[in-house]
Amino acid sequence: MKVVSAIKRVPDSIKDRLTQRFSQVEFAFYHGIEEAEPHLGEADIFVTYGEDLNPGRIEKAVRLKWIMVLSAGLDRMPFDEIADRGILVTNVRGIHAHPMAEYAISMLLQVSRKAKTLIEQEQNHQWNRRPVMNEISGRTMVLLGTGAICQETARLAQAFQMKTIGVSKSGKQKEYFHDTYKVEELKEVLSEADFVVAALPSTEETKYLLKINHFQTMADHAIFLNMGRGDLVSTEVVLKAVREKYIDHAVLDVFEEEPLPEDHPFWEEENVTVTPHISGISPYYQPRAFERFEENLHIYLEGKEEMNNKIDPRRGY
Repeated sequence: MKVVSAIKRVPDSIKDRLTQRFSQVEFAFYHGIEEAEPHLGEADIFVTYGEDLNPGRIEKAVRLKWIMVLSAGLDRMPFDEIADRGILVTNVRGIHAHPMAEYAISMLLQVSRKAKTLIEQEQNHQWNRRPVMNEISGRTMVLLGTGAICQETARLAQAFQMKTIGVSKSGKQKEYFHDTYKVEELKEVLSEADFVVAALPSTEETKYLLKINHFQTMADHAIFLNMGRGDLVSTEVVLKAVREKYIDHAVLDVFEEEPLPEDHPFWEEENVTVTPHISGISPYYQPRAFERFEENLHIYLEGKEEMNNKIDPRRGY
């Protein structure tokens, strides 16, 4: 059995651990898809971030039985071809929880405590105590999604005595949420929000889910933060929401087009904060991701079917 990895800069410590613990498996680590592509035909298992796969590469991987995606986002994968071949897909859903939850709280604090203004004043050597500071404690946070990322964000929010409300397809109650609701009830729930935090994947159900009427429902002091996928809401809707003062501020880590073009209006909009899709970045990312791979590889080699984080290619999640 051969594992081909297209993950760049895998530490030697991870490579050594895998080769020592799985002596019956041949591992080939390549620096990106360009190096790995000539060897796809040899792969029984392919380790990837997912976005480097296309129908042509799936066709080349004639022995491929399992794709281990070291990412939670799967929206760029050629699922039709994968499903037709019956290839198993798993991902590392959940490992982003800590860094992304910390990102969410940090950005809400920065906006509320006027960090951008204070940094600008510091750069200009300006002593000005007039910026109006707000607190995030005791407020209400509505989270779009109730998976691991939103659960951890809700847990941290409760340290600030916030009321946490989760919104999901099922509306099923989850830990760290005071209340949970179905997506069909979203508009009514948004009216309660001081903060709206979105960490939804990109699916047919979530693409452009948020319309301008959702933002009109929110309080005019509300902060909207999207760290899920950029196609949750269109650029035009976000710009209208902040320019018409339906909401106070938008924090965006994901966009319809990435990288965000240099001439995009978001860069210049005073009440929009742009970050370059970095909410999940952590020095612990690769070690955590390969731990999930290692857990599944044990299960796979034992011939068991119940893999962790198994993905349905027909649904895309």
